[in-house]
Amino acid sequence: MFTHPLFDPVALKLGPVAVRWYGLMYLVGFVAGLMLGRSRVRSQPWSGWTYKDIDDLLFYAVIGVVLGGRLGYVVFYKFADYVDNPLHIFYVWEGGMSFHGGFLGVILAMAVFAWRHQKHWYSVTDFIAPLCPIGLGLGRLGNFINAELWGRPTDVPWAVIFPNVDNLARHPSQLYELALEGIVLFVLLWVFSSRRRPLGAVSGLFLIGYGTLRFLVEFTREPDSFLGILALGFTMGQWLSLPMVLGGVVLMVWAYRRNTSVI
Repeated sequence: MFTHPLFDPVALKLGPVAVRWYGLMYLVGFVAGLMLGRSRVRSQPWSGWTYKDIDDLLFYAVIGVVLGGRLGYVVFYKFADYVDNPLHIFYVWEGGMSFHGGFLGVILAMAVFAWRHQKHWYSVTDFIAPLCPIGLGLGRLGNFINAELWGRPTDVPWAVIFPNVDNLARHPSQLYELALEGIVLFVLLWVFSSRRRPLGAVSGLFLIGYGTLRFLVEFTREPDSFLGILALGFTMGQWLSLPMVLGGVVLMVWAYRRNTSVI
């Protein structure tokens, strides 16, 4: 068993400015996405993307992730709490981001990007999908450092005790998600997208891959008590992941039947 050391949430201080681990993970994730995007431009000249496109894309992605992720967390998970303390909605440095909300925010941001840059919608989502998992994994590392989103009690040898919760040994579900949503999904998408694929296929695989991995790892996550009997044994993350998997399957079928290569 391992006892979580309850790290200081502040990574470093620069005078009056406090840089928190959670925000630092997001920053590193965006930088990694930028570098990976530039690498893809170099290795895939047929994609039609340029370095300037990547720089502009990052700006839209940051806005979509931050606004969508925060609002999604407020609506999906802590709506009643934020109704009582609405100003806390803006306390993003305390943590509290929803992937599914961030996903919807990025979808909207990418739609605006595609429209302004006159690119096909699926050309944009296919390009950005392989760049996302590293950032997702770093976000989960931030969750672990903050000792939040802990797992269910267990007796596995690698269980972790989170003293800020109780003295029970629990699944380090944040690290499971780091490995699955961050590393496994990245490798899967990066290899799959290294060759020309039908328009929309990479996006479909992202939806299927993330939704499936998230659904599975949620069995080790602490259940959402606020759902009550309506949960039917599932967590909020699982309910939100099911439409992703279904949508991904439909998109993959459509992409291969249409069989139009990415341009």
